Amino acid sequence: MSMKVTLIPERCIACGLCQTYSDLFDYHDNGIVKFYKDNKLLEKEVPETPDIIEAIKNCPTKALMKE
Repeated sequence: MSMKVTLIPERCIACGLCQTYSDLFDYHDNGIVKFYKDNKLLEKEVPETPDIIEAIKNCPTKALMKE
């Protein structure tokens, strides 16, 4: 099963929590979230895996959304 993950960079506080849960996420030089190896995308279809779900659930500012 897959899901769409959306990044909301203006909500990101660069805490690094999402990257500790899943290697789907990475950071720009300023610390703001991005998709690993996909610097320009803000939405991405990905497999629904426990690590990604945990990253989304634990983002303190809700900068990660799933559909």
